[in-house]
Amino acid sequence: MKNVDFKVEGDILTIKVDLSKQFGPSASGKTIIIASTEGNVTVPDREEKIGLNVYKKKP
Repeated sequence: MKNVDFKVEGDILTIKVDLSKQFGPSASGKTIIIASTEGNVTVPDREEKIGLNVYKKKP
């Protein structure tokens, strides 16, 4: 994972992403990657899965 932190308290999943970070262009080159789970991952200590991508339009 890149720039993604999970926290589970009871039945509440909190996702933390630092929006000031950048990891370069996406594969298409159209956007800048800010955070990614890099595919689907299992929520810690749960059976649910999550897939997350945070990106912004390239200037």
